[in-house]
Amino acid sequence: MYVLNLTQPATVLIALLITILFIILGKEFKKSLLPAICLILFLGIILIHAFQSIVLTEEYYKVMATKSLGIDAIMILLSYISYLWVDDIEAKAKNKKSIDNSLDWFWKKV
Repeated sequence: MYVLNLTQPATVLIALLITILFIILGKEFKKSLLPAICLILFLGIILIHAFQSIVLTEEYYKVMATKSLGIDAIMILLSYISYLWVDDIEAKAKNKKSIDNSLDWFWKKV
């Protein structure tokens, strides 16, 4: 069974660059859908890694999938915060209410 190895630095760097690209494009086009795509993608990947860490029998692949869960969690946090940030930018540009205003104190400092 193939395991997407997010423990290798090159793979983490590529995933991070793609996520940052989507964040920048979302900010420029004022579309919160773009960071949401990354968020949904990483939520799917974390489900796959959780399933693989339970199902796989070889210890090497099980450890690799378990370590990847931590990196998935970090990428989900990054994607979620960037989604809220771009959603706030989109809401201000279109004069509509944002989904969540609980981080207004943070956005004012950014």
